[in-house]
Amino acid sequence: MVGEDGEQIGIVPVADAMARAEAAELDLVEIAPLAKPPVCRIMDFGKFKYREAKRAHEAKLKLKQIQVKEVKFRPGTDEGDYKIKLRNLTRFLSEGDKAKVTLRFRGREMAHQEFGVRLLERIRGDLEPVAIVEQFPRLEGRQMVMLLAPKKTLPKTHHPDKPEDGPPQGAKVSPKPESTAVGSK
Repeated sequence: MVGEDGEQIGIVPVADAMARAEAAELDLVEIAPLAKPPVCRIMDFGKFKYREAKRAHEAKLKLKQIQVKEVKFRPGTDEGDYKIKLRNLTRFLSEGDKAKVTLRFRGREMAHQEFGVRLLERIRGDLEPVAIVEQFPRLEGRQMVMLLAPKKTLPKTHHPDKPEDGPPQGAKVSPKPESTAVGSK
């Protein structure tokens, strides 16, 4: 049996353990039922459950939910629109989300799919530093779809406020003292 402070009490009969828990106005909780003898602890079980729920909630908040953001293009997308959409793609990928690039064909544009393929290749080339292609372009009906994922980057080890070499900032460096050897000058 383990006491309310975490100290080891030892092997105690069940009736005695129940009496100790009631005297302390706490609960007797079986921690390891398969151990020989089973391990029990005196604790406030309601408080314990509350803390566990709080801890699980905090852990859930720290998780990053990856979303798939979609940006739509057309084979005739002009340069200005292309740059804006490329900037949005870069922002989505830098935030850690995946990006889905959809290229939609209308009417006779289906006859010249090579324009769409060239546009997707250009997007892939422009996003090379920040993204990897997770799903290569494929034709689904009247649209081509390409899935991009952010590249894994190594964390920076250098902190901008701390110099790498030399004395700390603000510290004065005294000049080296000249040698005071007698007879040599």
